[in-house]
Amino acid sequence: MRRPLTALTPLMAGAAGAYTLLARGALTLDLGVGRRVRPLGPILRTIAAPPETVFDVIAAPYLGRTPRAMADKLEVWERSADMALAAHFTTTGRTRTTTVETVRFERPHLVSFRLLRGPVPHVTETYELRDAPEGTAFVDSGELGTDLWALGGWWGDQVARPWERAVASSLEEIAAEAERRAALA
Repeated sequence: MRRPLTALTPLMAGAAGAYTLLARGALTLDLGVGRRVRPLGPILRTIAAPPETVFDVIAAPYLGRTPRAMADKLEVWERSADMALAAHFTTTGRTRTTTVETVRFERPHLVSFRLLRGPVPHVTETYELRDAPEGTAFVDSGELGTDLWALGGWWGDQVARPWERAVASSLEEIAAEAERRAALA
């Protein structure tokens, strides 16, 4: 009876290790087989600040100097006038996930994200900033793709929930800073 369990131990350890690497974003499986794509968002929010101010708040840590207070969330590897290559760090429970994304800026109404490395093989996301009577209508939307049919669909659901929570949390910080700046202007 002990022999079958002993034989399974390395397999179980390997599966647990692969899961940990996937969850941390250290291993991206992009097999191109059985791809399923699901929507992210939309997350809608009205921000009491003009779109230019909201855009500046979003773009500043990517295109300018990243504040020390954001060092545990963001590390910009390369930047140009309208694009950045950045690592994002998100803690969920005891797991710290690292994603690497390109971030493109089309002043003052669009910020686009494309995942290069992370817990799933495909994510695209946009922040749209539109003029609104109250300031800015903010819309976050995107899509998340996984491979391996139903198993990938399940994994996509596990990743999408904390992903959307992280975006919602960032949006709260963006809105607070943009509204603070607008009140001072």
